[in-house]
Amino acid sequence: MTADERKVLEMTRRGEGLDLEFKTCWNQLNRDVYETVCAFLNRHGGTMLLGVQDDGTVQGIDADAVQQVRRDFVTAITNPQKLTSHGDPRAGV
Repeated sequence: MTADERKVLEMTRRGEGLDLEFKTCWNQLNRDVYETVCAFLNRHGGTMLLGVQDDGTVQGIDADAVQQVRRDFVTAITNPQKLTSHGDPRAGV
């Protein structure tokens, strides 16, 4: 087991909190992923683990969907029309 894998497992054991969120994400990103990003931006940052259920169970992301999930995430967080951190009601999230 790598150091990164150990770190992720420790985070899943610790559970969600103000600076740690788990998001199921088998083959696509859900809208609540972006809401969490906005919440972290409005606070002091945080860590979001994709492919982890609320109870800390690591389900992973479908291998065939990983690249698309990554592209969708990067596209959304770099598009000010989709994501803002100041709660603008006209924003996409």
